[in-house]
Amino acid sequence: MNRFDVTYRPSQTLLRTLLTFSGAGVLAWALGLAFAPDRAWASLMLVSFWLVSMGLAGSVFVGLQYACGAGWAVAFRRIPEAMIAALPVGAAGLILVFLIHPDLYPWVVQHGESAGFRALWLQRPFFLLRAVVYFALWLGFSAYLIRNSRRQDEDGSPSHTRRNIGASLAYMFVFALTFWLASVDWIMSLEPEWTSTIFGIYNFSGMFVAGLAAIILLVLWLKRSAPLRDFVNDEHLHDLGKLLFAFSTFWMYIFFSQYMLIWYGNMTEESVYYILRQQGVLGMLFIANVVLNWGVPFLILLSSAAKRTPAVLASMAVVILIGRWLDLYLMILPPVTHGKAAFPWVEIGMMMGATGLFGLAFLAWFRRAPQTPVRDPMLAQSLGYHN
Repeated sequence: MNRFDVTYRPSQTLLRTLLTFSGAGVLAWALGLAFAPDRAWASLMLVSFWLVSMGLAGSVFVGLQYACGAGWAVAFRRIPEAMIAALPVGAAGLILVFLIHPDLYPWVVQHGESAGFRALWLQRPFFLLRAVVYFALWLGFSAYLIRNSRRQDEDGSPSHTRRNIGASLAYMFVFALTFWLASVDWIMSLEPEWTSTIFGIYNFSGMFVAGLAAIILLVLWLKRSAPLRDFVNDEHLHDLGKLLFAFSTFWMYIFFSQYMLIWYGNMTEESVYYILRQQGVLGMLFIANVVLNWGVPFLILLSSAAKRTPAVLASMAVVILIGRWLDLYLMILPPVTHGKAAFPWVEIGMMMGATGLFGLAFLAWFRRAPQTPVRDPMLAQSLGYHN
């Protein structure tokens, strides 16, 4: 058998662990519905958006590689392709929130109090229609990219690469617009009186750096456990580390830009967002958010050696993923709990469940195809990559 044609078979121990995590998440949600229903629904919103973000990060990474004509990442492209499996799982959770517990959004309860364009935009039927359009576009483009990638495994035709290049160029534009609007619809409208024109970019920066962290962890795991051992080298890890470092700093730049402008303007309708998140325990979490998403990764990943050291790279990826969870927690939970902090047992338990579901969805897709795009015209370039 050709070494490129091997498909991955996960161990039973791994599958049982992921199922246990998923079960813990379901249990945490059930207990949350019984004892803290608002937090349980807000947490479902959090983990569902996290899953959607992981899926989108995978599709955007693949789309960027095609759009830029980059070949260095072809050897491990099956990883971001398989991450897209988290997208429909997260979409199902978000739709559940939108349909069953719309009271999470104050403008649903206070219908009719808004005026002008805000009143037109924040209408529930229009809100749901937009969500369906976002998901349809994301899933449609992602499915098209994966289908061409899989077909190329069969016939080796370079025409599939050309089609994906064209589709990716269109997808980058569509994604930029729809993710910005989705961020406004699903998260910013939890506090409908607060607005930020930079919020969509801020959410993208967090989504993409967390996606890079997930890709790094999966690459390191699959390289160590054999499937990608012959295909991924230190040069790939170095470039992934550089991207992680760069987008962590980009996240900080956008974070500071949003915070500084609101602080400097000192307008009540804008500053209330940060005032709520800088009181008591939330204030400490607010600082920890910056430390985890930028401070620690920036200091540790400055050197080239750190970017090439698997243990260091993996630890920074874990730090950033924890930071992403905290970032989403600070975006979603404070308006629901009115700034009251409590031990986040519901949120932590459900995040364990989301991690389990992500792993199961990833493995279900990753094992369906050869672990490497066997007939991609740029595979040889990727296998011999050196920078």
